[in-house]
Order: sequence, then structure tokens, then C-alpha cells
Amino acid sequence: MTATGTTGATGTAPGTFAPQPGRAPLARMIAAQTALETRMLLRNGEQLLLTVVIPTLLLTLFGAVDIVDTGEGEAVDFLAPGVLALAVMSTAFTGQAIATGFERRYGVLKRLGASPLPRWALMTAKTGSVLVTEVLQIALLTLVAFALGWSPRGNPLYVLLLLVLGTAAFSGLGLLMAGTLRAEATLAAANLVFLLLLVGGGVIVPLDKFPEAAQGVLELLPISALSDGLRDVLQHGAQIPLGDLGILAAWAVLGLGAAARFFRWE
Repeated sequence: MTATGTTGATGTAPGTFAPQPGRAPLARMIAAQTALETRMLLRNGEQLLLTVVIPTLLLTLFGAVDIVDTGEGEAVDFLAPGVLALAVMSTAFTGQAIATGFERRYGVLKRLGASPLPRWALMTAKTGSVLVTEVLQIALLTLVAFALGWSPRGNPLYVLLLLVLGTAAFSGLGLLMAGTLRAEATLAAANLVFLLLLVGGGVIVPLDKFPEAAQGVLELLPISALSDGLRDVLQHGAQIPLGDLGILAAWAVLGLGAAARFFRWE
């Protein structure tokens, strides 16, 4: 049989496929994976409780009821920046650590690592999903804070810089935990750290309420640097908080560097 007879009326040579098979452009693959990661996160009730419901309830409760002495001014002016920092931590650290830890346990990461999507692009997609979720969180919390009478000040660019560095710091720590511990240990440790930093990170309770010996240590935590930096800008209208940015940058470098070095895909 000739080639002409084999191809028939289509005129396509043997072994030729139309459209030509091949992987999609890298940017499209990252965008598709980011959208998938975001949908999976938003469909997870436990993750929504952690990333949306708890920060919103804390802001509403402590902003409307005088439970904790937050110093001068309206309580919401103190609480809103801290809850924004908590939202970043809940998504970039706690939520990402738990989800990635169980994906690693069930072999999802191993299978995705064998796909045409490069491993660094998968991490990029996860980071993109975190950023999308944070935008939704911050929009919701900002609306709630405005309803409670919040009057923010300061340069929005400083706020954005703090949020980006805070996301990088917490993402590195979350991926480090998920890539080195067992899934069950990650679940327990991530939730424990979330509770400890909620109490001792200056989110709800001002750091000056703690003993002086502990304040110096607590101020070096990433959640303290993020909440204090946001509070300085949004509540007091301060200029760029270089000290807090430096702490967040150091945590970002250490966390992301350690995650890149020690993360195990299986």
C-alpha cells in the first residue's frame, strides 16, 4: 500500500498528528496549576476555616468588644493590621504546610514532579495560589475593618512590601516543614505554631504586655515583625519600617533557602 493510499482523503502523512502533540507553554501550565491549587484550597472547608473564618471572627469579636487593652485609640486600629498579618500566616504557612504535607504523603507531588511541569514551576504555582487567596482575604478583612470604623493611614506601597516579604517568609517555613516532616507531624506542628504565634506574635495582645525578658525574643518572630510593621504604617502613618522589613527578609532567605535544600518530594 502506498503512502497516498494510507493517508486517504486527509492528505496527512503516516504517523503525523494534528494538532501536533506537545506540552503547553510554560506560562500557561503555571497559570492552569495556579488556578487548580486555588480552587482546591477554596473548596476545602478546613482551609477556609483557618484562612478566612478565624481571622474574620477575631477581628469582629475583638474589634467590637473591648476584651483586650490595646492602648490608645480605637481597638480596630490596633487589631486590623495584626489580623491582616495573621491572614498571611494562616495561608502562606499553616494552610500551605498542611496541604503540601499531605500531597507529599499521598504521592501527588511525586506524580506532578514527573509531569511536563517543572518542579520549580509547581512551587511557583503554589505561591501564586497563596497570593490569590491572600488578596481575597485582605479584601474581606478590609471591608470588615471599615465596617467597624477602621481609619488606616500610611503609604500603601509600604504595606504591599511588608505583605510580600511576609508571604515569602511564611511560605519558606511552611514548605520546609511540609518537605521534611511526616504529614501527621506537619498537621500537628503547623496548627500548634499557628496558635502560639496568634497569642505571642502581637496580633491580638500587644507585645508590651509580655515580660520584658520575652519581648526581645518575640520581636524577632516573623509574625511580630509583620504585624508591628503593618501597625506602624497603617495605624501611625510611619515611614518605611526598615527594621521589620529586615527581620522578614532574613526569615524569607533562611526559610526559602532551607526549603530548597532539604525539601523531599517523596
